[in-house]
Parts: sequence; structure tokens; C-alpha cells
Amino acid sequence: MAGGVGSRLYPLSTPEKPKQFLDLLGVGKSLIRLTYERFLEVDPSAHFWVVTSKAYYGHVREQLPEVPDEQILLEPVARNTAPCIAYVSWKIARRYPGARVLVSPSDAYVPDAAAFARTSRAALDFVGTPNRVWGEGGVMYDADRASSAPVVTFGIAPDHPDTEYGYIHAVGSGDGILKVSAFKEKPSLEVAERYLAEGGYYWNAGIFVYGVQTMIDALRAYVPDIAAIMDRLAPTLYTPSEQPALEELFPQCEKISIDYAVMERYPHVFVAPASWAWSDLGSFAAIEKVTGKKLQF
Repeated sequence: MAGGVGSRLYPLSTPEKPKQFLDLLGVGKSLIRLTYERFLEVDPSAHFWVVTSKAYYGHVREQLPEVPDEQILLEPVARNTAPCIAYVSWKIARRYPGARVLVSPSDAYVPDAAAFARTSRAALDFVGTPNRVWGEGGVMYDADRASSAPVVTFGIAPDHPDTEYGYIHAVGSGDGILKVSAFKEKPSLEVAERYLAEGGYYWNAGIFVYGVQTMIDALRAYVPDIAAIMDRLAPTLYTPSEQPALEELFPQCEKISIDYAVMERYPHVFVAPASWAWSDLGSFAAIEKVTGKKLQF
């Protein structure tokens, strides 16, 4: 997902060239380039898709020349993450109906690509394995039944009580994939301190793994208006009519995050705990903490 404008980092990040296309870490590569290379560690043969604003096509084309044009999806307007994920899911399913999908923001800091790849492969295996026993009481699901197939989100083990991130609360403990009991909004400092003291809470990194048909069925169930718009768009996918149809239909989608639309309502959401370093680089202080350098403007 590469459509954000990075407004909290203005004037470093601008609407014309937001943070995902910048070398904020001083390593000679933009954040979206680093994200792409991190995904290659997961599976170098996988298909890589970018959903971005049509205004940023040139940046994506320049920085990710390996990605085919038909896999660069150009939103005419911003509609938050649920329509974004709906669009790419419908398009992937049209050609790859059995696909497993890993969705990630394009602008996060994850220095340990190998550790990210291990967590990602575990989550992809989890959503692709039928008849797994999970959770309290050994509840069983059949992955061929979309109504009970899992969706996995990544949870970053917090090392301090941060008030800038949403939290995920998990059932149980350990290094394996755990059942999610609740998503929590960005807390006050007092509440964040309590989360760390109690344990079982993770930062919500906004990274999701799912079988593509599972997500489509969940979107149909919880945001049917968005699903109906995608169904209208579907006949044009991979044709010259796709972008004109998107220009007409996509603005009609409700502005809603995937968290509100699906994740907080779907009963079979799990979290893959991650102990690797992560930051959304959402503030100047976050960038300075990661780089150890004072920003200059």
C-alpha cells in the first residue's frame, strides 16, 4: 500500500513526493524500495503489487521497474485501506483465485529482512493449511470454508509504552500464532503502561495475511456496498476499460480502514507475534531515533 501523503512529516514529505518514495534512512534507497527488497526475502518468485495514487505512478515506475504495469493499481482518490485492499484482492483473485496475500504499508522501517521473512512465511503457511487446530479448547476449522478461514495480522512486541500505535490483544502466549481477542485504539500513556505490565499486547503494524477468497468473502459480509462496487469493476479488470471504470466507481467507495471494515469484526483473526525492530516512521522523532541523526531542513 503506497498511497499515503505522509502529512505528519511535512515539509520533508510532501503531497507531490510523500515519505514512501524518499530515502529517509540515508541508505541510498527509498522506503518503498526497501519494502520491495524485504518481500523478495519472503519469496523471490511471488507477484508484487502496488496500490497507490495515480499521481504517484511515475515514482513507482522509477523506483520499482521490476513490477509490471498491470500490477501497479492507481487509485483516482484516497479511500483508506478497505477499498484499497478490496481492489487488489478482486484483481488478484481474477487471475490467481487460490492466492495467499500479504499486505503491508510501503513506508515502515524493518531492518531485519530475514526475521520479517520468517514471520511472513509462518503466517502464509498458517492461512494456507487446512484442518489446523487452534485456540482455546482446540477449535478446528476447514480452510476451504471461507466463513472459518483465518486472517493473520502481525503484532510487534512493544519495548516501551507507546501512545502513537494501536494495540492487539492476544489469547495465550508464546512464539506461535495466537488468537486475537481484541483490537485497541491508540491508548493514553497510563493505559499503554498497563498493557505492557499485563502482557499479551502487541503494536498493530498494519500487516495482514489472508487467502484472497477469504478476504473477498469477508468484505462481502461486512462492507457489501464496497463489494458491490468491486463486482461492477470486475468485468473491466486487465482490460483497457479498467482505469476509466475505476475513475467512475472507486470514488463511490466508503472511506474506511480495513481494521474497522473487517479485522475488528471477523471472528477468525490471529496475530503473529514479532520481536524484530519495526517503526512506522510517522514522526520526525521516530526517524531520528532510528537513524541516530538530527534531521535538517
